Amino acid sequence: MTTAPLLRAELAQAFAATALSNVQAVYPFHLVHFARNAEDLVSPEQLHPAFFGSYDWHSCVHMHWTLVRLWALASDLKARPQVEAHLTARLTRERIAGELHYFLPRASFERPYGWGWLLALHAALVRTATTAPHAATWRDAVAPLADLLATRCIEFLPRSVYPVRAGTHGNTAFALVLMLDWAVLTQHPALRGAIVERAQRWFGSDRRYPAHFEPSGDDFLSGGLCEALLMQRVLDACDWVDWWEAFAPDAASLATWLTPVQVSDATDPKIVHLHGLNLSRAWCWRALAPHLPAVLQPAAQVAVDAHLAVSLRAATAGHYVGTHWLASFALLALGFGGLGGLGDSAR
Repeated sequence: MTTAPLLRAELAQAFAATALSNVQAVYPFHLVHFARNAEDLVSPEQLHPAFFGSYDWHSCVHMHWTLVRLWALASDLKARPQVEAHLTARLTRERIAGELHYFLPRASFERPYGWGWLLALHAALVRTATTAPHAATWRDAVAPLADLLATRCIEFLPRSVYPVRAGTHGNTAFALVLMLDWAVLTQHPALRGAIVERAQRWFGSDRRYPAHFEPSGDDFLSGGLCEALLMQRVLDACDWVDWWEAFAPDAASLATWLTPVQVSDATDPKIVHLHGLNLSRAWCWRALAPHLPAVLQPAAQVAVDAHLAVSLRAATAGHYVGTHWLASFALLALGFGGLGGLGDSAR
């Protein structure tokens, strides 16, 4: 097996089977669509030639990211031929041109969550193409949409006086972590600079984060941990230490971040978000652990395992309201997101 040790062959295959099933399932589809006229009332595939299926647009994008990551990680993946065939069929210049046609008159569509995942998809393709030349065709097809969304982010950030701290799709910090990775990888100084400036302006003076207010009932992100992960990326090592010391919740509040949340009904499309919260917390703790005070590092490592124990299985087993998206968060939680330099400063 060519995957890293933690990604067992059977788990990689389960993720691949789930993702392939999702992206090929046109319905049910949660359509978020601004129709300008009657001619805009068409099928999801006509609206989104590349990213229809998997319940909604952004989930379809990050399930394609999941397929790219698995294709890159496991050369002997049983589903590898099917994954390659699917990516070749969907990630074409013609289909991405259709996506561009949709985006051009809709300036805020999928901002910021879908923007972040589209740039993460393109970043995964850029990395994959360095060792697998076949992926260059997919990379080049997606590039025009990535460039458009990067430009839109640069234009939007200076107008955004306040961040969105919610634990759902509007969360600013999560999307910016994904976008910053793309900006660093593709050497895009304008986007990188815009993200660094806005992150420091929004979050630089936060003190004693009230972690005990998390989570809300349908969170799949921790606003505070995503913020910390972003700041670890934009600050140098010394400034990060000072920032965390001021930002860190008190011990009682911190305990809420270290303890997995209960998911009372994984068939409910909102409550199941909490499985995503457990997985995204695991991702954040795994990435932050080496940079935390030494006294906190063991607890962070225990928290990673505890959150995975509760929610990893939900990524491939259960109701479609969860399985259409959770595999992506599981890959992040396991440390296979492939986001470069999460331990390095982006300054």
